[in-house]
Amino acid sequence: MPALQTPFGNFAAICRMIRIEHSIFALPYAYAGAVLAAGGMPPLQQLIALTVAMISVRSVAMAFNRIVDLPFDSQNPRTWDRPLVTGEITVRQTWSFCGVMSLVFIFACAFLNQLCLYLSIPALLFAGTYSLMKRFSAVCHFWLGATLGLAPLAGWLAVSPDSLGMPAVLLFFAVTFWAGAFDIYYAFQDYDFDLAFDLYSVPTVYGPDPAMAIAGLSHVVTSIFLLLTGYAAGLGWPWYVIWLLISGVLFWEHKLVRPDDLRHVNMAFFTLNGVVSIVMLIGVILGVAFHAA
Repeated sequence: MPALQTPFGNFAAICRMIRIEHSIFALPYAYAGAVLAAGGMPPLQQLIALTVAMISVRSVAMAFNRIVDLPFDSQNPRTWDRPLVTGEITVRQTWSFCGVMSLVFIFACAFLNQLCLYLSIPALLFAGTYSLMKRFSAVCHFWLGATLGLAPLAGWLAVSPDSLGMPAVLLFFAVTFWAGAFDIYYAFQDYDFDLAFDLYSVPTVYGPDPAMAIAGLSHVVTSIFLLLTGYAAGLGWPWYVIWLLISGVLFWEHKLVRPDDLRHVNMAFFTLNGVVSIVMLIGVILGVAFHAA
């Protein structure tokens, strides 16, 4: 069966370039923000527009990251198989993809409400800036975390643009520290490369052991903000059961990853973090439902 071609190149290669499966990390938090704002399930059309907006802005950020990181990816053995490096997709095609996805994002925001439209350009710029941060500062991990942390804020404002509730703000901080921690773990894979090319990360700037401590502390902070989110939203008892489960998974994740033993980093990064996202959303839905009851 011939590969599906698009104006931006092979469809499967595009999906690999933007790691479309990683949408599972951010989408549940956007839905959680929407559920918290609505006090239940928001209208289907809002969820659809929110989904389109989240996937498109993430696609822009990932594609832009691949463009600006191409000089490094072409020299890093871990990234030699990326579509831009192999030539499956050209830089020109990727820029075109960024442009089209940016327009899709803006239109989706306009469909949601006027405030989301006004915030669409700043959101695009904020998401794209992450790709440049590791050239200047080890805070890059938490910039990525904050980019994902915008998801619950976006979900809330998609439903309730007149006010931004404290639960969404607290969830923003929970996601920021959660994603920052797992990006620190992920950075251990490129520790030697980043040192050789003067790229900033928490492991290269502070050393492996302090990096593990910072990641562990970030997970503790994540757990605290998740607990506060439930309290601020008045969620029912199922949320606190889920919170305990998530806290346990985060502790397990911290135990799985070691700077000198990265066998389980993909399990921690993909499997466990995907579980955390989905379970968190289930906890919010059940917490809202039992609060309403």
